[in-house]
Amino acid sequence: MAQGGYVVTQPGGAERLEWVASAVGQPGPGQIRLRHDAIGVNYIDIYHRMGLYPLPLPTGIGVEGAGFVEAVGSDVTHLSIGDRVVYAGGQPGAYANVRLIQADRAVRLPEEITSQTAAALFFKGLTAQYLIKSAYQVKAGEWVLLHAAAGGVGIVALQWLKHIGANVIGIVSTEEKAELARAYGASHVIIDKEGNFSGKVREIVPQGVDVVYDSVGKATFTASLDSLRIRGMMVSFGMSSGKIPPIDLSILGAKGSLYFTRCTIAHYMASRTQLEAGAADLFSMIAGGIIKSGPVTNYALKDAPQAHRDLESRRTSGSLLLIP
Repeated sequence: MAQGGYVVTQPGGAERLEWVASAVGQPGPGQIRLRHDAIGVNYIDIYHRMGLYPLPLPTGIGVEGAGFVEAVGSDVTHLSIGDRVVYAGGQPGAYANVRLIQADRAVRLPEEITSQTAAALFFKGLTAQYLIKSAYQVKAGEWVLLHAAAGGVGIVALQWLKHIGANVIGIVSTEEKAELARAYGASHVIIDKEGNFSGKVREIVPQGVDVVYDSVGKATFTASLDSLRIRGMMVSFGMSSGKIPPIDLSILGAKGSLYFTRCTIAHYMASRTQLEAGAADLFSMIAGGIIKSGPVTNYALKDAPQAHRDLESRRTSGSLLLIP
């Protein structure tokens, strides 16, 4: 493909991803020019494309990639030409073969971690890291309910939670995904497509789970609350089924003085210090063999619209990559 990238000029379906050829110039102050080896596809990309997380239009798309530094801005001191790096967050625009990014969002890759492994795990791994260690600090022996347990974040979170010693109930949509969730550390698996899982959770843990990690949103919100123990924590970090409608907050009291938080990675990895700490934690887990990427599906960069369709339709498990 000619040098350029995908843009969205109007919110909507995967057909709204438009390839625009363009030249990428020299990096300005605080920037680097990066040539991608691999680009991570994440559900937040779909939220951006659909306008559920509104961005000024037109906009680039994609928040994660790995590759090597082609040029650095005059004031960039922590990176050099030729360095292999991975990044997550910042201005969307990863669906491109070459791009400019803010240098403070890029982290140098250890030699033992390939670009494809990094692109498959960085955004999802940082998400799992802040969910498990910051949004709610999971302890050994606690009970966790994890939605989309065979998805990209789910597979990383399962491995991390198993390492901690937590008991995890994974929610998945098919038997094939149930097998995958068990393989990566789920103690119990519930197959559910209708949002009617709370009774099954209570059969496993009569008192309710300590924490729910819910990236589904509208379809699972009520049953997630009903799965929690008294004073349990509901951590919402996505809305693949749609936005949670407005609620009467007294429901949290009626269901057991529950806690609720709606998280985004942008706030948990906002500073360079937070990003470096999260990356170091994740890299150590990868290097130690504790975290593996799970299934990875590669698409050519030109096939980004199909990758979105496959992800939205639940036809995939694990991580999706675009290869320039």
